[in-house]
Amino acid sequence: MPDERIPMTREGYDKRKADLDAQIAESIEITKRVATARELGDLSENAEYHAAREDQAMLEARIRETRDQLNRASIVDPSTLPRDRVVFGSKVRIVDLEYDEEETFVLVGPGQDDAVKNRILTTSPIGQGLLGAKVGETVDITVPKGILRFKVLEIAVGLE
Repeated sequence: MPDERIPMTREGYDKRKADLDAQIAESIEITKRVATARELGDLSENAEYHAAREDQAMLEARIRETRDQLNRASIVDPSTLPRDRVVFGSKVRIVDLEYDEEETFVLVGPGQDDAVKNRILTTSPIGQGLLGAKVGETVDITVPKGILRFKVLEIAVGLE
């Protein structure tokens, strides 16, 4: 899994790169907070120091994750994608067979996901379950709360 390529559009890649730049700038500020808190004396009872170190550790983990995503990115041109099956960049209209409700998802890479706009990661459970499906097919997708049954109604390019 760590060596797998991550599909992204140029827009998604640029957004993740901007996120990384912002995280690095934030890291510089946290490093200053750690230094200032360290100057306050006894570190064993210095809440500001411990909070700053915790913030620093969490941010460093996010920076590593973002760098990893960018290093494994594979830039994809949405106009070259197949339209006969669900792939990265597809806009797929489905019907939930349990509730008889239609929904539309766009399968995206890191930096372009947005739950409000139903832009879901290809690596999410629903994204993984829909990948490769064709119009008319029914897919069973295991999610934490059980199994979702969707029928694929339409596939279009969603990232143009």
